[in-house]
Amino acid sequence: MEVKLAKSAGFCFGVKRAVETVYEQIEKQKASDKKLPIFTYGPIIHNEQVVKDLEEKGVRVLNGRKELEAVREGIVVIRSHGIGKEICQLIEEKGLVCVDATCPFVKRIHNIVEQESTKGKQILIIGNAGHPEVEGIKGWCAVPAIVVESEEDIKKLKEDTGKEVCIVSQTTFNYNKFQYLVEILKKSGYNGSVVNTICNATEERQTEAREIASEADVMIVIGGAHSSNTRKLYEICSKECAQTCFIQSLADLELELSESVRLVGITAGASTPNNIIREVQSYVRNEF
Repeated sequence: MEVKLAKSAGFCFGVKRAVETVYEQIEKQKASDKKLPIFTYGPIIHNEQVVKDLEEKGVRVLNGRKELEAVREGIVVIRSHGIGKEICQLIEEKGLVCVDATCPFVKRIHNIVEQESTKGKQILIIGNAGHPEVEGIKGWCAVPAIVVESEEDIKKLKEDTGKEVCIVSQTTFNYNKFQYLVEILKKSGYNGSVVNTICNATEERQTEAREIASEADVMIVIGGAHSSNTRKLYEICSKECAQTCFIQSLADLELELSESVRLVGITAGASTPNNIIREVQSYVRNEF
């Protein structure tokens, strides 16, 4: 039996950078005379093990604006998802130290929507409503943005289709679905610019996952339960491989392989540490 691990599985550039940034701040504070408390605005990544390890090292998670307002001093690390303009201003007004680890691909979207909405364009975000990245993008729009993630959402729109729009995407959205929804928007009468803001790493990860799943008898997708990009990998793989399972760690894996299974594929979301991936890979190879 062959076990095929996706080359693109695991931490993407933005997540790796954000996590390393927090650990760097921990080390800096250890060596500092005036030790400041360290906070992350939201969990630094959608991985319980990493967040727990940081908490054990004294890093606190701020779950929203109210908790941020209660902070009197300290360092606030912005995760790769980014934040809205108002939150940036609040951190500055409170005199807190802001360490911005927003993914550069996400920061690019902030710049685009701020510029285009200031010109009077309606911003249409293709992504998951309520996702931290999408909320952050909305927070840089001069006028309220519209978020759609399905054909049904587009059908519900009651906006003036004559107004010029700027269409962007959540960086981790399904690339094929993005193209599909853009075509529907165009057919619905929306005219304007379309900027494919899905990051290259996401597109590569999804393409590779689809290719492996199409060959595999069993597909394993590893990632956090709240990870949007991992859920999309699971959706993609499920369409190609009937026996696809979504796990957070080896403890979740319940696998019974018949002798007919010749190929087991493994991929992982952008917030999945390498040690968890290696553990699952080693188990499958050695146990079966």
